[in-house]
Amino acid sequence: MKEKKLGLLTKLLLGILSGMLIGSLGSLLHIENTIVFKSIVRAFATFTSLFSTFLSFIIPLLIVSFVAVGLADLGKKANKLFGVTLLIAYLSTIIAGFTAFVLGKGILPSLIKPIETTEITAASFEAFFTITADPIFGVMTALILAFLLGLGMANSKSTALLNCVRDLQGIISATLNKVIIPLIPIHIAGLFCKIAAEGELLPTIKMFIKLYVMILVFQWGYILLQFIFTSVFTKENQVKKLKNIIPAYVTALGTQSSASTIPVNLDCAKKNGIKSDIADFVIPLGATIHLAGDTICLVIGAMGIMLANGLTPTLSMFTPFIFMLGVTMVAAPGVPGGGVMAALGLITSLLGFTEPMQQLIISLHFSQDSFGTACNVTGDQAIAALVNKIDGSDQASEVEYAEA
Repeated sequence: MKEKKLGLLTKLLLGILSGMLIGSLGSLLHIENTIVFKSIVRAFATFTSLFSTFLSFIIPLLIVSFVAVGLADLGKKANKLFGVTLLIAYLSTIIAGFTAFVLGKGILPSLIKPIETTEITAASFEAFFTITADPIFGVMTALILAFLLGLGMANSKSTALLNCVRDLQGIISATLNKVIIPLIPIHIAGLFCKIAAEGELLPTIKMFIKLYVMILVFQWGYILLQFIFTSVFTKENQVKKLKNIIPAYVTALGTQSSASTIPVNLDCAKKNGIKSDIADFVIPLGATIHLAGDTICLVIGAMGIMLANGLTPTLSMFTPFIFMLGVTMVAAPGVPGGGVMAALGLITSLLGFTEPMQQLIISLHFSQDSFGTACNVTGDQAIAALVNKIDGSDQASEVEYAEA
C-alpha cells in the first residue's frame, strides 16, 4: 500500500506549531537566558537568514525565465479572442488589487496596531553568521529583460533562444520544487520560533488571524462580484451556476495549483454552458494569467504587515505594485506558493519590505494559498462566460455538452 504523504499545507501548519512551541519553551520553562535555548533559536535564525539570501538571489532569475517564456508562449497564440481574454483577466486582477487596497485602507488601521519589539530580546537571537550573495541583477532589471526577451522571442522565427530560456525555466522550476518548497516549512518554523522567543507571538498570531479572515471574506465577496457583473453583461443569471463550480473550487483547495485544476475546471465550464472551443481556450489561459485571489492576499497581507511594523501603506506605493503584480505573476510557477515567489521582488523593491516582513508575507500567502487558488479558478469561469458572450457563442452550449 502506498504511503500517504503530508500535503504542503499540513507541513506548513506543523512548521508554524513547531516553531511556536520551541520558541515558547524559553518563557514556559524560564530558560530564555540560557546558552542552550539561545543557541537553538539562533540556529533557526541562521537558517532563515541563509534561506532568505538564497531566495533573494533566485527571484530575478525566476522572473526572467518564467515571465519571458510566458510572454513568448502567449504571444504565439493565434486565437482572435486572445487579446480580449488577456485584457479581461488583467483588468479583473487590477480591480481586485485596488478594491482590496480601498477595503484595507478603511478597515485595517482599526484592526492592526504596531507590534513593539523589546531591545533586549531583539539582540539576543540574531543569526550566528550571515552570507551575502547579491542577485545577478535587480527586480526591475529582471522585469525589463523578461519583457524584452519575451516579446522578442514571440516575434522571432528562431527558437534557439527560447529553448535556452526554457531550459533555465526548467532549472529554476526544479529548484523551487525540490529545494525551496520542501524547505519552506522549516523556514516558517524558524520565523515563528524567533517571534515566540522574542515575546511577539501573541500579537503576531492575532494579526495573522485578522488578515486571514479578512482576505478569505473578500475573496468570496470578489467571486460574487465577478458573477454579478457577468450576469449583467450576459443578461443571464450566472450566480446560480456557482453551484456547478464547487468541484473545481474544492480541487483547487486540495492541489493549491491552478494548473492542476484545469481538467476539473474545464468540465465545470462546459456544464455551465460554455462552448467547448471557448472553454478549451479560456480556462487554461486563465490558469496562467488570472490571479485575482493571489492579488487580494498579497495586497491586504502587505498592508497589514506594514501597519504591524509601524508603516503607513499609501496609494502611491501600491499603485505601481498592483499594476506590476498583474504582469509579474504571468506564467508564475504552477506550484503552491508560486504567486508570492514571483511577487517577492516587487514586495521588496516597491514596498520596502525588510527580511522579517518578507518572511511574514511568505508565511501568510502559503497558509492562504489554497483559498487564493480557488478564487482564481472560480473567477476563470466568469471570464469564460464573458468571452463566450463576446464571441456570440452563448447559445445551446448545454445541449452540446449533454450530447458529448
